[in-house]
Amino acid sequence: MAPKSASTDFSPLDVLEGDAESGLILLCDHASNALPPEYGTLGLPPSQLERHIGYDIGAAAVTRDLARRLRAPALLTRFSRLLIDPNRGADDPTLVMRLSDGALVPGNARIGREEVLSRIERFYRPYHKAVAALVNDRLARDVVPILFAVHSFTPVWRGVPRPWHVTLLWDNDPRVARPLIEAFGRDPGLVVGDNEPYDGALEGDTLYQHATLRGLPNALVEIRQDLIGTQEGAEDWGARLALALSPLLADPTIRRIEHYGSRTAAVPPPAARA
Repeated sequence: MAPKSASTDFSPLDVLEGDAESGLILLCDHASNALPPEYGTLGLPPSQLERHIGYDIGAAAVTRDLARRLRAPALLTRFSRLLIDPNRGADDPTLVMRLSDGALVPGNARIGREEVLSRIERFYRPYHKAVAALVNDRLARDVVPILFAVHSFTPVWRGVPRPWHVTLLWDNDPRVARPLIEAFGRDPGLVVGDNEPYDGALEGDTLYQHATLRGLPNALVEIRQDLIGTQEGAEDWGARLALALSPLLADPTIRRIEHYGSRTAAVPPPAARA
């Protein structure tokens, strides 16, 4: 289902400027459940867009709080992952989901290649161009940044409770994920996951494109959604992440270009993430 006419005032991303010397770039791939007016609700009841299938609940609030605490720049999407998923390669079969956690998406069910390409040009590509431009700017200043993506996951998936409070997803580069896993692991009240409930090796995803291929230190944090569904919870986790990340930002052995390669060839295609 193609839109009737394209809106001209719908920006695909929010940019938080931050300090150019901070050594950190924050990314929030699934920050919003918004849709351009011409797409309506993609044929879904509005309540479906409020679920995890529409966006990563709480992730945007954590990203904004963390950016404030560390004075770091951040890029956040302004469109629902159901429109197009920026955390996928442009040729990934899950780029535009037709079925998500049992919900058929009518606006995507019969989507053709022309409409997919239109969404790539209007929403997906501007986000990735902005990430690349920000990375290029920092490298031109002789600042090697850590790329850190903030996501969230559901407490229960297909009837099975998920025990973790926070998890770190990573590919072959351990420089950020390992110290964060160790830092959170020192809190006896937390269940910390390592590449749970998903594997961080995903060819074409945001960190693969902008960090792995360029040898930049990176990691993706997943926080359980019931912990960050309120502003108070988001601020609590913003503080936790700021405390854990601060030593890494000051460590020159971490913030340098170093290629570790990728495990993507050995990892099966991802199931729907939530």
